[in-house]
Amino acid sequence: MKRMVKRVGEVIFSDSYQENIIEMIPGFKHMGIQTSLENNLRAETGDVLHRPLGNSRKWPHFDTLTFIPVQLEPFPIDGEEDVDMKVTIGPGAKKPLEIAIPLLISGMGYGVALSEQVSIALAEAAKKAGTAINSGEGGVLPEVLERSGKFILQFSKTEWSKEKELIERADMIELKIGQGASMGVGYKISAENLTGRARDVMGIKEGEDTVIYEHFFENQTINDIKELVDELRRLSGGVPIGGKIAAGGRIEEDIDQLIGLGVDFISVDGGQGGTHGAPAILTDDYGIPTLHAVVRASSHMEKRQVKEKISLIVSGGLFTPGEFLKVLALGADAVYLGTAILFAVSHSLTLHALPFEPPTQVVWNEGKFKNKFEIDKGVETAEKFMNACVEEMMVGLRAMGKRSLNELAKFDLVSYDELTAKMVGIPFSFEPWQAKGDA
Repeated sequence: MKRMVKRVGEVIFSDSYQENIIEMIPGFKHMGIQTSLENNLRAETGDVLHRPLGNSRKWPHFDTLTFIPVQLEPFPIDGEEDVDMKVTIGPGAKKPLEIAIPLLISGMGYGVALSEQVSIALAEAAKKAGTAINSGEGGVLPEVLERSGKFILQFSKTEWSKEKELIERADMIELKIGQGASMGVGYKISAENLTGRARDVMGIKEGEDTVIYEHFFENQTINDIKELVDELRRLSGGVPIGGKIAAGGRIEEDIDQLIGLGVDFISVDGGQGGTHGAPAILTDDYGIPTLHAVVRASSHMEKRQVKEKISLIVSGGLFTPGEFLKVLALGADAVYLGTAILFAVSHSLTLHALPFEPPTQVVWNEGKFKNKFEIDKGVETAEKFMNACVEEMMVGLRAMGKRSLNELAKFDLVSYDELTAKMVGIPFSFEPWQAKGDA
């Protein structure tokens, strides 16, 4: 070891900069390690770089926001008292979606992303936790329908998962218009990258590419989508019908369009959102931060006086109970879990892939270790994760003197960043607090 250290030291201390390995240090600092490695992948393949699990840019987030506790008149709520965490999505619909907790499992499609085993585990975990699971834009397994309680059908720009039986089974239907990681852009999956049972479930012939389109209809118009919303509402018997959009710079215009379509809920996916394999340019350089998105969306819906009848679901880079609670305080009715629940459901099973493969090789449909995934363990850890998150959120609500999630509002927040406080419309923590309505 000493000889090796001495030899390496001699090279580092004596070679000229142009042939010295330490040249990599300023190079990585200048370009960044991730960018350097990703550019090497571009050079190797000559193809669009598709990256899972979102971007790594430091976007404005919820860190500068903190909650206001109560201590003396009013007092915190006793730890033995229950806190009502129930949520109703689409209160204006004939058959609103009622869930026990404000956390939903986001759309992560079977085949196009997740394996059969993981899809089943998430469905059962959602049922046990008292919430709903979104099908994503992949195929829908019979086992998922059997094991899930409340089921959200994502009606995507695809040729599959549109059977009348699925629509009638759904407790909520979400039109996939866009998402935070890839906007409204479609993509192709080559035949060799989508194999096994998923092809049969999705009705894709052997050797055919899988295509997710940019539009629902050929020569699409907004009236076509309005008629689709109405038809889905009729076929489903009146469950909530909504639309999922990427949070963009014109989010108010997008929301106005959705209101005009007659939706019962709006899902907004912030710029930190991830997906199985979005083009890096769309993930990194499009969209707006989730913090900005929830504030603007909620404020605009209040301005349009639709907040009481159209629900708001928010997602994108949300990983902790504190972040979930802050989003709800800022006006969301529920939160979609994506990456966070993916790591929870795989938990210690990721050890099958580590240290030489990424942990997601256990969960992807084409993952090298997907057959090592154990459904029962996945159900257990995903359910425990959701239960733990809800318990922590209840602790936070008790600390604010609240017995119900419905009592939470943005006025329960302050910010130690003056600009954030101003833009959100909450107190700046360096200034004396004034009660709502005080002069």
